[in-house]
Amino acid sequence: MKRQFKAALFGGVALAAFAATAPTMAQETSSSIRGTVISQSGSELAGVTVEITHVPSGTTRTFTTNNDGSFYARGLKVGGPYVVKLADGTEYRAENIEDLFLSLGRPAAVTLVAVDPNLNIEEIVVTASAASAVPVAIGPSATYNLSDLENAPSVNRDIKDVIRQDPRIYIDEAFADGIQCAGANPRFNSLTVDGVGLNDNFGLNSNGFPTERLPFPYDGIQQVAVELAPFDVEYGSFTACNINAVTKSGSNEFHGSAFFDYTNDGLQGNKLEGEEFDIGDFSEKRFGGTLGGPIIKDKLFFFAAYERLEGAQLFDRGPAGSGAAREVAGVSQEQFNEIVRIANDVYNYDPGSLPSSLPVTDEKILAKIDWNINDNHRLALTYNYVDGFIISQSDGDDDELELSNHYYERGTTLKSYAGSLFSDWSDNFSTEMRVSYADVDPRVQSLGGTDFGEVQITTFNDADGDGIRERATVYLGADDSRQANELEYQSLNLKLAANYQIDDHLITFGMERVDFDVFNLFIQEAEGEIRFQDRTIDGQSFTAIQLFEMGRPERFIYENASPSNDPNDAAAQFKYAINTLYAQDEFTAMGGDLTITAGLRYDWYSSDDVPTENANFIARNGFSNAENFDGRGLLMPRFGFSYLASDTVEVHGGIGLYSGGNPNVWLSNNYSNNGITQVEAQARDYDDSLDGPTLFTDPTVGGEGAIYGIPQRLYDAVASGTVNAGVNAIDPDFKIPSQLKVALGATIDFDLGSFGDGYRLQTDILYTKLRNAATIVDTTLEQIGTAPDGRPMYASIDRSDADCVADPTGNPFGCNRWFSSDYVLTNSEDNGRQWVFSAALSKSYDNGLDWTLAYSYNDSTDANPMTSSVAFSNFSQFSSSDRLNPQASRSNYVIPHRFTASVSWAHDFWDDNTTRVSLFGVLNQGRPYSYTFVDGGGAFNGDFTEFGDGVDGASLLYVPTGVDDPRVVFGDGFNTDAFFAFLADSGLDKYAGEIAPRNSHFSDWWGKVDLRISQELPTPIEGHKLSAFLVVENLTNLIDSDWGVAYEASFPRAFQVVDARIDRENNVYQFNEYFERSQGRVTNPSTYEIRVGLNYKF
Repeated sequence: MKRQFKAALFGGVALAAFAATAPTMAQETSSSIRGTVISQSGSELAGVTVEITHVPSGTTRTFTTNNDGSFYARGLKVGGPYVVKLADGTEYRAENIEDLFLSLGRPAAVTLVAVDPNLNIEEIVVTASAASAVPVAIGPSATYNLSDLENAPSVNRDIKDVIRQDPRIYIDEAFADGIQCAGANPRFNSLTVDGVGLNDNFGLNSNGFPTERLPFPYDGIQQVAVELAPFDVEYGSFTACNINAVTKSGSNEFHGSAFFDYTNDGLQGNKLEGEEFDIGDFSEKRFGGTLGGPIIKDKLFFFAAYERLEGAQLFDRGPAGSGAAREVAGVSQEQFNEIVRIANDVYNYDPGSLPSSLPVTDEKILAKIDWNINDNHRLALTYNYVDGFIISQSDGDDDELELSNHYYERGTTLKSYAGSLFSDWSDNFSTEMRVSYADVDPRVQSLGGTDFGEVQITTFNDADGDGIRERATVYLGADDSRQANELEYQSLNLKLAANYQIDDHLITFGMERVDFDVFNLFIQEAEGEIRFQDRTIDGQSFTAIQLFEMGRPERFIYENASPSNDPNDAAAQFKYAINTLYAQDEFTAMGGDLTITAGLRYDWYSSDDVPTENANFIARNGFSNAENFDGRGLLMPRFGFSYLASDTVEVHGGIGLYSGGNPNVWLSNNYSNNGITQVEAQARDYDDSLDGPTLFTDPTVGGEGAIYGIPQRLYDAVASGTVNAGVNAIDPDFKIPSQLKVALGATIDFDLGSFGDGYRLQTDILYTKLRNAATIVDTTLEQIGTAPDGRPMYASIDRSDADCVADPTGNPFGCNRWFSSDYVLTNSEDNGRQWVFSAALSKSYDNGLDWTLAYSYNDSTDANPMTSSVAFSNFSQFSSSDRLNPQASRSNYVIPHRFTASVSWAHDFWDDNTTRVSLFGVLNQGRPYSYTFVDGGGAFNGDFTEFGDGVDGASLLYVPTGVDDPRVVFGDGFNTDAFFAFLADSGLDKYAGEIAPRNSHFSDWWGKVDLRISQELPTPIEGHKLSAFLVVENLTNLIDSDWGVAYEASFPRAFQVVDARIDRENNVYQFNEYFERSQGRVTNPSTYEIRVGLNYKF
């Protein structure tokens, strides 16, 4: 009998915690128990009363089994422990199932075996301990309980430090800690807390959060689940992964905690690969606490959490020879000093400095009320508040260096509210109603103010003295994207869902609606963007620095509202809604061993707001820019199964269509950039002649002195609206992007004889096919020829001019629109796909030792990685050989091989004071990157790029077959020996005679180990515990400065190695200069950080 009952519980409870296709709730805030009462002979018993009690709150719910002997309890609190038993007074007896802990959105399946009441109850043993010890899930989903959250080696107090244990979840520590799920864009994730969507709905933050750090107090979270392929129709608003968290609740006893942790410059690494660097003086502290308990015992409970950071943000960049941790090789210390001198002496502008750190703060508050209205109705109310900021370097690539007045404060105030009502109307019918509201108020503020426009100065420097120059850009003045930037948006969510059980079928149906209200003021170059580059003027060669002193930029760009020149008049304000209907049947068969879900979900958009129509755009393109998403929808079928093949083997799989996660900013661009209310003008004649105008002689408006003011002629051009500006628009045939996901996996428990028992192996294969993926095209481009290697060459033309359409090259400057392009959001012709395989082996020991070893393989492709928030950036910031028709290639987000290891050991050396050691290790292949041309400076058709697409530095490199390649002529100063040695060393020579593919190479492998040690200390108060803890991030670097060092190609993941032009008369490339480029060392994830602290619980 013991074996029978253990097997029944194992199959029902333990495996249900892992099964990716077990029935789940979309962005769920609760869990459930699905149970069966059977007789000793195995037959189902109808009409038996079952009680489910949540022990901490004393909440008891009663159910009566149906004709199949089953019951289904929905809307239960996550965690536990729970007790499941037959109610007093029934004609049967069964041992209680105790210590049952529930996972977020995952039903626990239990079986109660009813016996003769005269049987000695001691002969029956049932335990739910397996369900309360859930290891890291490595299937298409993962669930992390409170113990995982508390004991993870995390210096950041962020759920990212927990979910990274899944090898398919890559945290981009070198770039804003973005969450890359299975090789997908971080913007395509969804994050919800107690049902409130807290992902970056607008799409401005690379970390995937609407705030700069975790958007809720870390200690307020009870459990976190990550779903990659949930086949329940209630899941939506994502295509990468759904990250769902639920908060803690109060109980019948008062519980609380307080913590404090600290770090400073003495606990931070300042040595990499034997090289020491100065990190300055700084300190950082965090503190907070929680408190929960009863307001009315068994009835009304409260919980609250608070957290505050008073910290420092470190900066690591400097010019070559400065001794900084990350030296920008393309600019020397002397060049940098000269630029600073000119800014001060010539322009009377203090550009700031290169600080080692600047102060930052962050504050979080969470409050929750739980009300057991009666045995059948439960209400949960949650409030969340976050306010914090970071200091951002918007131009921080390996070949860029910016002074501090170009930095900007980037912060957010977030307020969210949620209410959920769970109701059982009968044993077979239950409902959930949820209303949530979020108000997100981001803010940006340039540290140096916005009265001095952005200045870009291109420099060249031979840092290592090998005769090969490297290129860089130095930035000063107000960042061009923060000169007129204000955003606020609100979302209101309503959900009504119902569940009805008919025998072995659970019918789910419901509706959801999310209303978005967006205000977005975003004008780039509202105070000007001024670019200086090396030029030859009237036969004399000048460096960009010399031209900076002379006031002769390559161009001055100005953009503002027309006709007022008041940025506020160009703000976009619009509303839209996403509506959802769904229905699903979940049923069990084969005695409960097989669970199948099948359903349909339909999403559609509605909106009455359209962008202002532009007649010039219609004349150029033949369709209106007054398009939105109204009426566009998608039907998403889903099917999934979970099968318990034996007591030790569970198999799961499914197929389903998903949509969502596309940022609002891609939609907002079309309201802001309509070519009427917002207009751009440029001046490009400052470096035409030494007799021409300079910044010092050109009349200005709006400020005293060069660059403080806007050239009067540009101001007037914007005011007149005669520029016939470019437009952002939506393709009228645009289809909602989606992804088809197919998954198959298994969980296997097995023994290894003399090596012990209790091993668990989890494997999964996930295939994703992208459908109608979003991309941006420039509709002004017309192919006018073919480059020497066969790629197309374009001209940007005015299609409203019949003569230009008939002969695009006949009047190149008259037809040209290369600074007034029309960028249209459309669907990719060639989409992409993702293959992901993962496996994990885990084991727990009676001596307190637990370990998990995991691996994932990822092969992902896409046509356009859509890396940015601005249409032009999405069009330009990826490498391609045909930007108008990009082909699916290796994705920017793929990490082909990733290994993770988690080890935890706990032991009580004296009394019940636990010593705990946790280790997390990771080893992964680096991110991919491309090799490209520097192709700026062309003059054909008035374009400044050789291939005519208006994008400099992102055209994939043609690899010559040798010095005698008929497609290439090498300039007199071109270092062919160094170049061909580079081709051989890098492996690019295998593409000889071809265009190197996008993302053909990978950054170096990277690995590190993180450590957490905690020690409980006795206190004089029973039930109170004080713990001291130490966390070391990158313990490997602490041990040896050569270890744990990360290298990669910075954004946009490309190395520009050859300055090239095209001799159009002879149709050959002219290779002018070879630039030495290599992966950059990334300081932050490479150096160790130590935090020490105290944690008090009662």
